[in-house]
Amino acid sequence: MRASRLDKIGKIKILKGSSIFSSLDDSELAELSEVVTEKKFKQGDYVFWEGDQAGYFYVLAAGRIKVFKLSPSGREFVVAFFGPGDIFGEVAVFEDKPYPASAQATESTTVLVVSKDSFTKFLSRHPAVALKIISMLGSRLRDAMGRLSDLAGERVEQRIAGILVMLSSKFGPELPFTRQEIADMAGTTIETTIRVMTRFKENSIIKSARGRITVLDKNGLSAISERPSG
Repeated sequence: MRASRLDKIGKIKILKGSSIFSSLDDSELAELSEVVTEKKFKQGDYVFWEGDQAGYFYVLAAGRIKVFKLSPSGREFVVAFFGPGDIFGEVAVFEDKPYPASAQATESTTVLVVSKDSFTKFLSRHPAVALKIISMLGSRLRDAMGRLSDLAGERVEQRIAGILVMLSSKFGPELPFTRQEIADMAGTTIETTIRVMTRFKENSIIKSARGRITVLDKNGLSAISERPSG
């Protein structure tokens, strides 16, 4: 049996739930819904690869997307995880450059696809949306620079604690992430991540089961992430 497709009302609801489109009125959302298309991905499918020409950006309707870069040695560094309502691949809106990272579905995922050309025409009629996107891009750049600074100066325990705080703020205390995914975000090995998370578990800061982490003490994690390095 084929999965049902989103109708116009369904698309409008998803667009309305996105941070950059939440302020649009019903007529503007209806106009935007006319130029978006729905696409589904299975777990492990790639939405785009680093270096692909960026002609589209995406609104996540359901599921989860991992955006990552590969080091010259082939090691994966996770830039971010995105959930329903998030925008990704938005570099296509303002820059005529390839995607700077790859995007992969980590579970069954549905996205709304927006072409650069269609959205540029939409922005010409709704410039306030362009300002929101510029603000979002600036925020993501600051986050990325902060992550790089953390990798350079913090202990692994601090990095992992900070990542768990960030993820729980975004997704809630029940995190459907594996220890390997946490390791990739922290820029460390799975063995080191297991050791650190075992300490967190022994101190009742988290609990974990296969493929899922529950944050029990977010304040405790925050305190660890903010400890001075040295």
